[in-house]
This record gives sequence, C-alpha cells and structure tokens, in this order.
Amino acid sequence: MGTDKFLSRHLGPREEEIELMLEKIGVKSLDQLISETIPASIMPETMIPKFEAMNEYEYLNHIKQLASKNRIFKTYIGLGYYNTATPSVVWRNIFENPSWYTSYTPYQAEISQGRLEALLNFQTVVSDLTGCELANASLLDEATAAAEAMIMMFNLRSRDAVKQGKNVLFVDSNIFPQSLAVIQTRAFPLGIEVKTCTFETYTPDDKAFGAVIQYPAADGKLFDYSGFVKKLHDKEILTAVGADLLSLALLTPPGEWGADIVFGSTQRFGIPMGFGGPHAAYFATQEKYKRNLPGRIIGITKDVHGNRALRMALQTREQHIKREKASSNICTSQALLATMAGMYAVYHGPEGIKNIASDIYAKTHALSEKLSEIGYTQANKYFFDTLKIVLPSHVSLKKIQKIALSQKVNFRYIDEVCIGISIDETTSKRDLNLIVKIFSEANDTHYTKILKIDRSVSANHHFARTTNYLTHPVFKSYRSETEMMRYIKRLERKDISLTHSMISLGSCTMKLNSATLMMPLSNPQFGDIHPFVPKKQAQGYFKLFSELSQHLCEITGMEGITLQPNSGAAGEYTGLMIISEYHISRKQANRKTCLIPSSAHGTNPASAAMAGLDVVVIACDENGNIDIEDLRKKAEQYKDTLNSFMITYPSTHGVFESKVKEMCDIIHKAGGQVYMDGANMNAQVGLTGPGFIGADVCHLNLHKTFAIPHGGGGPGVGPVAVAKHLIEFLPTHPLVKTGGKNGIKAVAAGPWGSASVLPITYGYIKMLGSKGLKEVTKTAILNANYLAVALKDYYKILYTGETGHVAHEMILECRNIKAETGISEADIAKRLMDYGFHAPTLSFPVHGTLMIEPTESESLDELNRFVDAMISIYNEIQAVKNGTSDKEDNPLKNAPHTEHVLTANEWKHSYSREQAGFPLEYIRANKFQIPVGRVDDAFGDRNLLCSCSMTDFKSE
Repeated sequence: MGTDKFLSRHLGPREEEIELMLEKIGVKSLDQLISETIPASIMPETMIPKFEAMNEYEYLNHIKQLASKNRIFKTYIGLGYYNTATPSVVWRNIFENPSWYTSYTPYQAEISQGRLEALLNFQTVVSDLTGCELANASLLDEATAAAEAMIMMFNLRSRDAVKQGKNVLFVDSNIFPQSLAVIQTRAFPLGIEVKTCTFETYTPDDKAFGAVIQYPAADGKLFDYSGFVKKLHDKEILTAVGADLLSLALLTPPGEWGADIVFGSTQRFGIPMGFGGPHAAYFATQEKYKRNLPGRIIGITKDVHGNRALRMALQTREQHIKREKASSNICTSQALLATMAGMYAVYHGPEGIKNIASDIYAKTHALSEKLSEIGYTQANKYFFDTLKIVLPSHVSLKKIQKIALSQKVNFRYIDEVCIGISIDETTSKRDLNLIVKIFSEANDTHYTKILKIDRSVSANHHFARTTNYLTHPVFKSYRSETEMMRYIKRLERKDISLTHSMISLGSCTMKLNSATLMMPLSNPQFGDIHPFVPKKQAQGYFKLFSELSQHLCEITGMEGITLQPNSGAAGEYTGLMIISEYHISRKQANRKTCLIPSSAHGTNPASAAMAGLDVVVIACDENGNIDIEDLRKKAEQYKDTLNSFMITYPSTHGVFESKVKEMCDIIHKAGGQVYMDGANMNAQVGLTGPGFIGADVCHLNLHKTFAIPHGGGGPGVGPVAVAKHLIEFLPTHPLVKTGGKNGIKAVAAGPWGSASVLPITYGYIKMLGSKGLKEVTKTAILNANYLAVALKDYYKILYTGETGHVAHEMILECRNIKAETGISEADIAKRLMDYGFHAPTLSFPVHGTLMIEPTESESLDELNRFVDAMISIYNEIQAVKNGTSDKEDNPLKNAPHTEHVLTANEWKHSYSREQAGFPLEYIRANKFQIPVGRVDDAFGDRNLLCSCSMTDFKSE
C-alpha cells in the first residue's frame, strides 16, 4: 500500500498488522472474513465502474480547478442569504479546527462542556434578539424551521380545536418562496391546508390554528404586525414569525409584539453563503411551550459535586424514545455553524452587532436616496437592508440585467418591473456606487456618486428597538483577538474529539475527516456564492454535483438522486414522501401503512409519522433478526394499504441478515416499496448496495459513511437515491430548476441542501477510487470483528451473523452485569471517560447495552488501547462482584473523576487516586482532564435554565 495514496492515510491498520488481526479472528484472509460476513446472495458480480484514485496532491489541484469555474459576482439577491465577514479568529480556531469539527453530538455531557457552553451562548443570542424566553440549539435551515413552527402550532391545538378539525395554516404571501415550499411539503401528509394571501387582506378562518409571517417581509418591507397578531390571538390562532436575526439589533423583536414562535437563519452571523448551506437555523418560543420545542435544548444543571454543569435537556432525543408518537423527527442540527454564529456575537458584542446592523441600514438608506434621485421609485417606506426598486416605464428589466451582469453584479429580479437589492455587511461605498452607475446607465441619466454614508441615520421610526440584549458578561469580555482565541481554546479543552482518541459510537461512524478533504471548504469560490445566482456562475458546483451524483448512484445501485435533504432524518422523510407520491400517481393514495422493524432507528418511525404514514411494527427474533414470518403475515394483512417497508442494513444489531432479498420480494408482491436506511452503508460501499439488494429508495448519511464531519452534532447531509421508476418524483425547488418532472415540493431551503460541504464527500470518493472504497468497507468490518473477538471473553456480544461474525458494529450485553453487580451500562460509559475514551452508543438499539463501531480509520494500537480499557473496566466490575470493591464507593459508580477531585487535598474513597485517574499506563501520556462530574439530568429537567443569563439554581 503506497504511502502516496489517500487510502493508506485513511485506513488505520498497516498491512503487516492485518495478518495478526485476521489470525486472532480465526480466518486466513480478509476476503474469507468478508465472504463469511456478507451473504453471497447480495454480492453482485460487478459493482462500481472502475475508476482510478487521485492522490492528495492531484485532488487538491483538481478541486482548485473545479472551484475556478465558479465565478464570484457581487450579489444582492437576499432572500435569506447574504455575504458576511467571518472573524478570522473564529474561522481558524473553530471552522478549520478538528477539535471542533470532529467532536460528536454532546449526549455525554461530562466530556462536552466546551461545545455545550458555545451552544448555550448561541441560545442566549437568539432568545435575547428575538425577545423570546427560550431558544433551541439550532435547526437545519430557515425553511425547515418554518415547517417545524407549523407542526409545533398544529400540535399545540386545544382538544376542542382538534375536535373541530382546525387544520388551516395562513402563510403571508410576502414570505421567502423556499420557506413556503417546504411548509407546503410538510403540511400535505399531515392534512394541513395552507392558505396564502397578504396579511392585510386575510380574514381569520374558523378552521385556522396558526399563521406564518416574515419580518422584514421577503421584498424588504417592514410592516407593523402587532394588531394582526392580537386579532389572531383573540381567535386562539398562534403566530410564527420568520425574522432576520441581525435586523433585530435595530427593530422591535417579534417576542415583544406577541409572536408565539420566532424562527430564521443565523447565516449572516459569520457563516458563508456556501451556495445554500449549511447554515444554523434558529428557533425561539415562550416558556409555556418549552415541552413542544423541536430539536436540541442546552440546559444548565449541576454535577454530582454541586457544581454548575451543562447538558442537553428535555426531549432532546424524543424521536428515539417516542418513535412514531414523536412530535418531530429531528436528529441532526447544525451545531458547528451554530457555534460559529454564537462566537460571532461573543466577539462583536452588543455594540458591535448594533454597529454592523446600523451600518447596513445607513448604506441601504443612502442607496435608496440616490436611486430615487435618478428617477427610480423605491417602494419600501420602512426597511432594514432591502430595497424594492420599481422601474420607470422606459427602462426594461432586461436592460438592467444585461448591464449588471457585465459589471459582475446580481440583483433579485422580482418581476418585469421590480428589482430587489439587499445590502449586507460586506457592501462598501464603492459597491454602492457601482449599483448607482448600473441604474444610471440603464436610465440614461448622469452618474453621480454617493459621497458620504451618513451613519447617524437610524431606523428611529416606530419599529425601533428599545430593549437591551446580550447583557451577559460573555458578550463583553472578549474584544481582543488574544482574549477571544484563549476563550475558544479554553472551551476546546473541555471536549473529547477525534483529536484525542477513538470515538467508538455504533451507527455513528466517527471516521477520519482528513485535512485534504476539509481544505476546499476554506475556498471563497465555494463559500461566497449565493444559491440563486444564474447557473453560468456556478459551473464548478454543477460539475461537482453531476459527478458526485453519478458516483453515489453507482455505489448504491440506484438510478437517480437528490442532494437536497440536509440531514439523515430529512432524507428518511424525503424518501417516504417520494414513495407516497409514486403511489398517488398510480391512484393508490390509500397506501398509508409503513412496516418498520422493532430494531429500527428511532428516526424511522418518527419520519414515517411526519410523512403521514401509519406505522406497524415488525418483530425481531431472539437473534436480533427481523422475523420474516411476521413480515410476511403483516405484508399480507396490509397489502391493500401497504406503502413501504423501512429497513436498516446491515441491521442496527450489527448483523447482515441473509434473507433480506426475500424480505424485499415480500414487500414488492404486496404492492409496497422498500426504503433502506443508509446509516450502516459503511458496511456496504463497494461490496454491495441497496439497489443490488432490492431496495427502491435509500438515503445516505454523508456525515457518517462519506466523511463529512459531525461537528458536535451537525452539519449532516442526507441525499436520497432512488430506482428508475421514482426519479420523476425527486424534490423540486421554487426558485431553481431541479428534481423530477413530477417532483414533490422542496424539502430544504437550498436547492442542493448543504452544498458547500459536498466537496468533502466528492473528494473522499475521488481519492479512494473504486478499489479504495471497497478496501475501506473491508477494513471497517475487519476492525469490528477484531474488537468483537478481543472482547468476547469479557462481555457477551449480543448478536452475530450466522457464521459468528459481526458487521461493522456490535452490541455488548450489559444487562447481566447490572443484575449481578449493580453496575449499569451508564457506569461503564462514564468510567471510559477516565480512560480517555468517549462512550459507545448507550442503550440503543437495545436498552441496557453498549453499541460499538471502531470504523476503518483506527489503528491496531488504538483498538488495543480500547480493548485494554474495556478489560480493565471488566476487572473493576469483577472486583465489585466478588466484594473486593465497595458496591457504591467504587471507580465505576463515582466516574468520571474530575481534575478537581483528583487533585483535592482530601480523598475519601476506598480506592486510590491512581486507580481513579490513571488506571492504565498509557493514560499518563495523554490524560484528558474531565471538567465536571457526573451530571444530574433529572435536576436539569426540573429546573430548566437555557441561556447563559440564567445562572441561579432554583430550589427543587
């Protein structure tokens, strides 16, 4: 294996080590292991068309050439996307820092305190600026946040309203088109009727339960909605407002004039446009609705020592617990981008944010004055950053467009007589004068420059904000770059990431996110492009989309694909909606039954419910396999209404089920479609694929299998690949041509979802080549089976395949340990932190277990360190079992041991400090100092404190 190849850098085990690993497993070759693990019936003779791998140097040159095909124009299109100036200290120390972008979702609070604080800052920014009492830790994008607002209002209907069948949502017609499209997509399967007109002409409907309005409106106009909201509230109709967060530094926040929900994007808080994403949406509401708030909430609680600690609160994993009864299917957020947006506010502070907003307003005001001087009508009396220019009768839109393009300028062309111009923080006086020059030339008037921007001009009308925001010391303490850098590093040191050690989470595939793959994300030719520019300006992106789509179709064995869904759960939803649209086209809209195994990911039934389907659970047998007879029975029982069968393959139990093709045949004969959850594609790529197995639809978690980093909980990307007969139903977009000829409406704000992170997956595939992709999968299976064999004498492996092997992950049985010793799976997870490891997946998919996935990127040395840690913990458990260690005062029950505890003057435990903090020799060279003790989740839920201004514990 040549060291000039990316493959050799991506894989952990060296060639000479593989022989030792195979010997321990008990097979003679890697091919033998694969043949004994994956059923021959699903192994096609030919897989991916052969293509050679690029080395890293070749790829970097290739991606630069691709980026050069993207042309950067000055863009004033707006509609929720704006140029922004990311502080370099944030860019370098967070966005380009693997300690931040390789960390996992902070489910294990004790080793996630840094990013939890960063996300708490984000929540505080949102709640302060919106005037709401509570905010979550980000959603996927503004359009899907709008849809979540609709669903939340729908779920908040009173019993009487439900009985009366109130199902109408009013959406003001002056809303972002992409938000309306996603609202309509999500409304249809839930039986919600969407009505659109202007809010001024709308008469509240007796069937209405909610309303959605935009502030400022999509055309930039500011309206006083307070009377309208009061009128709605008088009729018990809730209101959600899509608001420009930066504008709220100057404008009265919606929370102060009665909005029940405020949502939007934090993109202009230092996040590049990136051709549409990823960007962290925000979502805020009032305290009384806290148990209905979708997504993750960061809360303040205390640890076992009584110290302040942070953790994810309330219904953070609601979809995994409530399954089809969940109110949302959200799993991924946009944590990395939310962290950056929060840090943008920390660095600038309240005065800096206000200055940026005021500067934008002053420039917009100056441009409005000048364009009015030269014969144009500016239709917005009140505005923040967006002008609506009405053309004189003798000036054609095409003339303006031609001149603008010759000057490398993009405007928003609303209709034949109106042009939208949105100003942002990067707009200079020179930029403003170029706009004036374009309009002067089109109108044949003398061009005179804007000579001065009057920054004393303020939005001092009745929309002006009068309340303070960002008053907590964190927003006043880090003005110098030195202090800001140290603050970021201080938080970074509180978190475990892949920069520290293996993160062995089953089903989450925490593999290498290589530096070469990440480098193109810093290229402005990918970052500084608006998603709605003319196609000619983004030829590099479109070539990348085309090649990436082709490769993903080849890998999956499918015929068509959409890149639009921006999370795995969004991909699940999209796939099911495509299937439903297919049935509708065949005049079989009655097909509403979705069969889902009991072992499925929690988001599967939640997504099915969001897609308007009725979930029927399929049993699993004692070996963890789907009970095929139960499947056969229920497929027959529901054959007249069968919509689909959702299956994860290999299963969430870590096993390749041999009868999977037979399962697909059963479903197809009953008139249904097979949906394959792509969460475990890391065990398929290059060897088999959903299309070869018999699935009709699959989604791909690019943030798992295809190397996009987790970023502390996002970005996620969930493309959906489909068989030929479903291509025509791929999702469309209201502003850009994409999707199938009979496609469902948009499922995300951006036409191509989180476009700017797609170069990561593109590079991963290009640098591995067809051979490398196969080797990655083989090595993932090798590493998992090595761990299974190394641990089986100490922990029971709950499920294995018919030949005794696991797939790319395994489940360790811990219920017997708890029954014998009182030591729980949570105790083992917390104790692993003392050994410098992140815990495996806890109590999923089987309660009382640990699910482990080593990935292909971990070396034999790292695997052995993990094995040593698990054996040492096993011995500690045995000490409790045989009575040599106290049942309550032992290293497991007291784990994790903080730096403060280990260095305190007093030590009260029956075991030594050395055993507590340094149980194995390797830890001395790489000790992760744990910042807080075991977190009190119950206290945090009883005393919900969700902003950094909330520092006092309430009494229980």
